[in-house]
Amino acid sequence: MSDNESEGPTNQSTEPVDNAWSLKIPAFKPEDNPHGLVEESSFATLFPKYREKYLKEVWPLVQQCLAEHHLKAELDLIEGSMVVKTTRKTWDPYIIIKSRDMIKLMARSVPFEQAKRVLQDDTGCDIIKIGNLVHKKEKFVKRRQRLIGPNGATLKSIELLTDCYVLVQGNTVSALGPYKGLQQVRDIVLDTMNNVHPIYNIKALMIKRELMKDPKLAGEDWSRFLPKFKNKNISKRKQPKNKKPKKEYTPFPPQQPESKIDKQLATGEYFLNKEQKQAKRQQERTAKQAEAAKKQDERRNKDFVPPTEDTPGPSRKRAAEDNKVDVQALKAKLMKANKNKRS
Repeated sequence: MSDNESEGPTNQSTEPVDNAWSLKIPAFKPEDNPHGLVEESSFATLFPKYREKYLKEVWPLVQQCLAEHHLKAELDLIEGSMVVKTTRKTWDPYIIIKSRDMIKLMARSVPFEQAKRVLQDDTGCDIIKIGNLVHKKEKFVKRRQRLIGPNGATLKSIELLTDCYVLVQGNTVSALGPYKGLQQVRDIVLDTMNNVHPIYNIKALMIKRELMKDPKLAGEDWSRFLPKFKNKNISKRKQPKNKKPKKEYTPFPPQQPESKIDKQLATGEYFLNKEQKQAKRQQERTAKQAEAAKKQDERRNKDFVPPTEDTPGPSRKRAAEDNKVDVQALKAKLMKANKNKRS
């Protein structure tokens, strides 16, 4: 028996695990790969012009950080590219992928202090492209601002709940942190760009965090505690002003419309000669002109027609009678008053 067999069965189990996030990733050490790498690997990424000044300042720190993992970094300001390469001393085969992610994050305006965290084993990154999720630019800008929130409050709450660093820049959202948090950040960003407000997902994460503290609810369904989003958007497609009612379906074709000859046969015009047809047309034209002239005269004489006055009714007659003054009675009254004064 070999030494390994004499030690007995190992503690590693091959059975299914309830919570895969609770498993710890074993550390990869130089002893695990003593022979190093066979071939040299390299990755290059372009960066925008406005990042040139910052990258030029921090590039010595980038080279120093990558040298600890036996990697080589190059900055080409003419082409606007960053390159990372493995060396003969590189023993970790996956560190080149991590360094590629680091320079990608730095190209997307993530500061070096945050980007270098991706070199750790328990930290990953995700660059979410949101530019092609919304077609109209106005909607895209509004939903992207909704993700950031007033004074960056929404973005800060997402970072606190997911333990990730999130940066919204242009048409991408860069996230950096634990793998479980990256999955949550991606779900929130995609839902926000699909017109679901991030407050629903933030509220759900807060409720889940509280439910995780209660061991009694570990085996129960949490959907009853989570908020449910109802889409209340109604189609804003313009409806026609006058809708034509749909006719009942009949297997028979519609009746064929009458032709010009059929109409002439029905009115008897078909059997008239040329002179008679011309005389009939002239008669119709004369009648039409006479009718138009009559309407024109009515329109012209409209201003000269006297308005109709209202006839006095019984109430007006009574009021006029009440207003009449009895002259003889008034005269007798004045004479009597004069007599009284003289006496």
